[in-house]
Amino acid sequence: MPRRSPLALLPEAAPAPDAEVLRLAEALIFAASRPVESAALAARLPAGSDVEAVLAELRRIYLPRGINLVRVAGGYVFRTAPDLAAALRGDAPEPRKLSRAAIETLAIVAYHQPVTRAEIEEIRGVSTSKGSLDLLLETGWVRLRGRRRTPGRPVTYGTTPAFLEHFGLDAVSDLPGLDELKGLGLMDGRLPAGFSIPMPSDATALHLDEEPLAEGPDED
Repeated sequence: MPRRSPLALLPEAAPAPDAEVLRLAEALIFAASRPVESAALAARLPAGSDVEAVLAELRRIYLPRGINLVRVAGGYVFRTAPDLAAALRGDAPEPRKLSRAAIETLAIVAYHQPVTRAEIEEIRGVSTSKGSLDLLLETGWVRLRGRRRTPGRPVTYGTTPAFLEHFGLDAVSDLPGLDELKGLGLMDGRLPAGFSIPMPSDATALHLDEEPLAEGPDED
């Protein structure tokens, strides 16, 4: 009985996605104003298309180019290659600068969401001006989530998909943890004993201690 070649035992390579399917997926992602989720892409591609294979092939094709296909905010979008950022600096519109108070507030919302204004002030140790939260709401990086099921029913805050897009995150859980922040030199090495950073979550579903916003979003 003839011996079979070891190569015959290897699984066959998956066929490359059809060129026209690749072109259509490329056009859909390019034309979209927001990151395109896999499910939305599958609904627009021919029936039976392997969406993950299409995305993988597009990532491979664009990897050495001036723009790359990246995953942010749960979807896919074309972005300038990171190594070209310095060469393009000055061409993009200058983003609105945030005050230190607004930056601190944004960080607290990102890591502690859902969080109320009173909780933000407790963490910061100072009063939070209404202007800081208003600015973050205006930029579209922070949203009103719901109301806490506690006396006074204070409004809770959380981040938005626009926040993820701006900072190139697929999910809030991709934010750096304490060890990473220390490694980047962003945290003082002399931290209080027991100091920790919570594991952030951007789950859209309301928590058990929250309820939907019913009427006008009154401040707490």
